[in-house]
Amino acid sequence: MTDTNQTALHTNETTAAPAPDTPTARAPRRAWFALAVLMLPVLLVSVDNTVLSFALPAISLDLAPTAAQQLWIIDAYPLVLAGLLVAMGSAGDRYGRRRMLLIGSVGFAVLSVVAAFAPTAEALIASRAALGFFGAMLMPSTLSLLRTVFVEREQRRLAIAIWASGFAAGSALGPLVGGVLIEHFHWGSVFLLAVPVLVPLLILVPLLIPESRDPAPGRIDIPSTLLSLAAMVPVVFGIKSLATEGLAGFGIQAIVFGLFCGIWFVRRQLKSRSPMLDVRLFRQGSFGGAVLVNLFSVIALVGFLYFVSQHLQLIAGLSPVAAGLALLPGLVAMIIAGLAVVPIARRVRPRVLVPVALLLSAGGYAVIACFATADSIAPVVIAFMMLGVGIGAAETVSNELILSSAPPEKAGAASAVSETAYELGAVLGTAVLGSILAAHYSAAIVLPNGLTAAQAATASETLAGAATVAEQLPTAIGDQLAASAALAFDEGVVITSLIGVALMVAAAVVAVLALRNPKGAAAHE
Repeated sequence: MTDTNQTALHTNETTAAPAPDTPTARAPRRAWFALAVLMLPVLLVSVDNTVLSFALPAISLDLAPTAAQQLWIIDAYPLVLAGLLVAMGSAGDRYGRRRMLLIGSVGFAVLSVVAAFAPTAEALIASRAALGFFGAMLMPSTLSLLRTVFVEREQRRLAIAIWASGFAAGSALGPLVGGVLIEHFHWGSVFLLAVPVLVPLLILVPLLIPESRDPAPGRIDIPSTLLSLAAMVPVVFGIKSLATEGLAGFGIQAIVFGLFCGIWFVRRQLKSRSPMLDVRLFRQGSFGGAVLVNLFSVIALVGFLYFVSQHLQLIAGLSPVAAGLALLPGLVAMIIAGLAVVPIARRVRPRVLVPVALLLSAGGYAVIACFATADSIAPVVIAFMMLGVGIGAAETVSNELILSSAPPEKAGAASAVSETAYELGAVLGTAVLGSILAAHYSAAIVLPNGLTAAQAATASETLAGAATVAEQLPTAIGDQLAASAALAFDEGVVITSLIGVALMVAAAVVAVLALRNPKGAAAHE
């Protein structure tokens, strides 16, 4: 091991950027162990984004949430996470990235136990929001610490690529992990999964990873943090309100207020000498286009998982494990596509490769739109494989463009924008597609005679509620309610699938128009 290597791993890092790239500054074997440790929170946070989709039917049967609460159970975590990612990245620059990682890990583990035993839907939503607060400490810290541990450029690129693939793999594996846990344990087990993952991290991070901080950090911009949350929360609330209450609620007002705060946030960043989020990055070549591709892709993926998990379990009658296995081919296809597209991307320009991948995903949604009411689960399997291949390939290329389009000194901010786009897409996937599906379901379900007012309200709120009420009724009436609920839900799936097609086509158009200058972007590397 060279002196340079020893210094890179064993001394406290005090610079904001890694040491200059030199041929001898190659990371030792210990650095790769450090990478493995840093992958633990990455996998955990990404799994947590999608694992709850498969636990949702069991949670709905146990806690009986309303349609709006059901959506908030999913959205509370990524919404807070997205709103705080950039702020927590800035806090790590100031107070120490390793310290933020350790604090976030402890908080995440404790809140995971609290969420696992939440007695009500409201308590679970609050726990999920608190998990998002501590989860926001994990993601920026891992990527920043990788840049400290891996000094040599090519090794650092490989480490970041592994980090990104782990994030995608965790998201893809979430439904399968959720299916296995729900099959054998209480739904709270999907939260308790965090404890055995984070305990090794708390032990190994101080041993393998040096502290890292910015010697001249920007100030902690609390108003910008509050504005970012004030921009996102009202918009998501407004979308849900419009879907469940129509124009009678405060949906329009909330959306307008959120957009106003968003504009205020952008103007504040443009005027700041040390902005929390450098929105000027969107002027860099294909950066903005790649971020939009990521955003639309995640909306489509999370929205698909939201409704297909309920269809497979509550309509097709599959067990959680069987439902997870039904999606396994698509999950494998997504991971393989993300890796296989790397050599292809060297020969095919992004403005050609990314649109083709996105149109393949649009085809997957089209399959669901055409066969949503079919008795076979084959259309779901085929559709998810198409969606997985398209999104896996498109996101790999777009993530690389996000980093390469920004100047080297802006790589940290670029990473924060990429992560924020992912989490915002996770929120909007359920907020937009889930709300539209819930609104159609409530309007389309035909309730049989003989239901009490409470039973009618429960059955018309959610598919899981209808399944619960159907079990309480005489066989003939229960079967009638179950059939009506299944038809209303799958008709809503057709509508949301057509919206998914439109999202993927729109993303493809954005890619054609925006991803025009990959060579110029690459010049920044």
